[in-house]
Amino acid sequence: MTALSTTARSTITRIRERARTDRADLHAILDAGLICHLGVVRDGAPVVIPTGYGRIDDTLYLHASTGAGYARGIDGAPICVTVTHLDGIVYARSVFHHSMNYRSAVVHGTARVVTDPDERMAALHAIVEHLSPGSWTHARLPDRRELAATAVLALPLDEASVKVRAEQAGDDEADLADLDRWAGVLPVHTVFGAPEPCPTVPADFPVPAHVAERR
Repeated sequence: MTALSTTARSTITRIRERARTDRADLHAILDAGLICHLGVVRDGAPVVIPTGYGRIDDTLYLHASTGAGYARGIDGAPICVTVTHLDGIVYARSVFHHSMNYRSAVVHGTARVVTDPDERMAALHAIVEHLSPGSWTHARLPDRRELAATAVLALPLDEASVKVRAEQAGDDEADLADLDRWAGVLPVHTVFGAPEPCPTVPADFPVPAHVAERR
């Protein structure tokens, strides 16, 4: 087991038993996600942006636009990235104890704008393949104009926390005798539906295997 960092801001203080300290748990949550939320401070106010990402070893790469306001001046700035999976809605006998089952990762660090051409392409490959496996070899790769419009941010996974809830309702002892109220978990699953071809694709064009196999 490789432990996560234990800085003040990456240490879970509330319901500590839900914390995970193995770096493998962090990797698993990041690898299973499809979107992250990037938190930055812009003009003195917090801004949270949903965006795509990919991971190479212990570096998280984030997709951004060079024209986006939040991306200007972000090099060297403190940022926070979160990924959350909702696994279930927890119904309790009391409203107070309603909750959610989830897996979450929070990463703190300093943003680095990737400028090295080879690292940028490797990062873009990781981002594309994370969201849509098989697309890097199927679709046209970015040209110089598209690369100029794309920013890639790197964030080391040196400072991160992981928290997981996978439990039934935590009702008070006095409420357990109440047989007129239901308690339990309603599982939540993310599934892919049937592929919907673009109208400009010929009707007899088969759905590529790398798309069809995700169902």
